[in-house]
Amino acid sequence: MSETSSRKAVVLVSGGMDSAVTVAIAREQGFQVHALSVAYGQRHGSELEAAGRVARMLGAVEHKVVQVDLRSIGGSALTADIDVPLDAAGSDAIPVTYVPARNTIMLSIALGWAEVLGSSDIWCGVNAVDYSGYPDCRPAFIEAFERLANVATKAGVEGAGIRIHAPLMAMGKADIAREGQRLGVDFAQTVSCYQADAEGRACGHCDACLLRIQGFREAGLPDPTRYA
Repeated sequence: MSETSSRKAVVLVSGGMDSAVTVAIAREQGFQVHALSVAYGQRHGSELEAAGRVARMLGAVEHKVVQVDLRSIGGSALTADIDVPLDAAGSDAIPVTYVPARNTIMLSIALGWAEVLGSSDIWCGVNAVDYSGYPDCRPAFIEAFERLANVATKAGVEGAGIRIHAPLMAMGKADIAREGQRLGVDFAQTVSCYQADAEGRACGHCDACLLRIQGFREAGLPDPTRYA
């Protein structure tokens, strides 16, 4: 057995295409995937249902869902009664769909579970190319969190250390779509839309949908997304 194949990894799974491809990459590299999703008070539960499908489809050892009530503090179109922008033009401003501290909180939960599992590896699907301008999707954030993880934990101080893997960081949506196709990811099982309906059907007009549509188009792949 290779060194990698015997290692456990905690992989954050949102139910979208990016996290699905991240799971597939981790599995290809021989990691035992422990999938982690966070029910943080997002607008709909269909993405969490999709996360369960992705975990099963891609052979995760287990799938854990942790509850965190970010709706109680709001501040985002995904956690408060704020309209999701539709067909929005590009802007340098951070959009209202940014959820304050979401990735910091999710990675912190993943860090805790990794320590319990004896894992040194945490994977996430953050992307700094085709994304909505969120500050917690940049390389500087991942690098800073990895440094934090290695000074704030027993595993970091006494053990093998903690590594944060973000394999999609420099990939555009078209590259991600092609990588998923190579790895056999069924994107029809994923949900990316910010306001998908109860059946997981996408609106086709929010920022997440527009990026996804553009990615499949540029990759020359059929879009398997179900639209409302």
